Amino acid sequence: MSLRLRLTVLYGGLFLLAGGALLGVTYLLFTQQVGRRVTFIAGTAPAGLPVLPSPESLDEQARQVREAAATSLLTQGAIALGAVAVLAAGLGWLVAGRALAPLRQVTDTARRIAAAAEPGGQSRIALNGPDDEVKDLADAFDVMVERLDRSFDAQRRFVANASHELRTPLTLNRSLVEVAMHRRTASDDVRELGGKLLRINSRHEKLISGLLLLARSESALTERCPVDLAAVAAHVAPPEVVEDLGEAVTLGDALMLERLAHNLVENAIRHNIAGGWVRVTTRSSPGRVELEVANSGPVIPPAEVPALFDPFHRRARVAAEGAGLGLSIVRSVARAHGGEVVATARPEGGLVVVVSLPRA
Repeated sequence: MSLRLRLTVLYGGLFLLAGGALLGVTYLLFTQQVGRRVTFIAGTAPAGLPVLPSPESLDEQARQVREAAATSLLTQGAIALGAVAVLAAGLGWLVAGRALAPLRQVTDTARRIAAAAEPGGQSRIALNGPDDEVKDLADAFDVMVERLDRSFDAQRRFVANASHELRTPLTLNRSLVEVAMHRRTASDDVRELGGKLLRINSRHEKLISGLLLLARSESALTERCPVDLAAVAAHVAPPEVVEDLGEAVTLGDALMLERLAHNLVENAIRHNIAGGWVRVTTRSSPGRVELEVANSGPVIPPAEVPALFDPFHRRARVAAEGAGLGLSIVRSVARAHGGEVVATARPEGGLVVVVSLPRA
């Protein structure tokens, strides 16, 4: 039951209780008064007046009158109470709707913010009305949203600035090392050192790119377009990967979803056994689409599976070129698209990762 319906039932129930109590008290008072009047009429007639009918006859007539009056009172009172109760319930429904309208406005605004349907500056309630508890709630919500907007704006500015400030030195270092390595006078030691520096520089570039993507994926998506996970998986999967790709269209950021699929496939290939296999599957179900990546890697204890999604997890950095952010980015991107990721360890070795997203 909705809050509005509960309030309506409460209003109607209280009115019925009050009306029933009033009707009962009226019935008791009525029967007492009728009983006293009948007793007076049925008494002995004063001297000099005509003799009244016998007391037994008067008692029987009085009882019949009392019962008829009481029955009429209860019947008509119950009908009137029922009619007024229906009217009270209708009025209670309208009053509850008016009282809860600001709360619906708060809920709608919260949903727009969660779905990033509007720019932050327009996601305000700005409730006009008396200074009561509901207006206090709306004002507190507006203050919270304003602070969140400032926080998100600061995060976006930081990501944009960090993307430039962190990548520029690495690009410059790579260029200087390549120039030094390709000089005619460069010795073998210089070339060997330059190769090592380039590999370290490349790893740092991947690490920074992963961190920036992780920060960006944790923010709400501003634009969504149809993306077929089957096409994305076919684009990122190398020839040795077994594919079973069915149409699976979702709404989201194409580049982020491509990175999600790339990280899953890369992780499955990197953490595999010699002569093993990797299988990529996409499928649709009512309201959902799924991307599944499975491999025949080493045995992983089921208790360690949830920790694989933590940034810089030890098992994720077994390979020297890994940054330990692959599955963390996958989970963050999936959540940004309103989806979820479930990983299951295969008893014979390897991992099955299923990404479930809303269907377009």
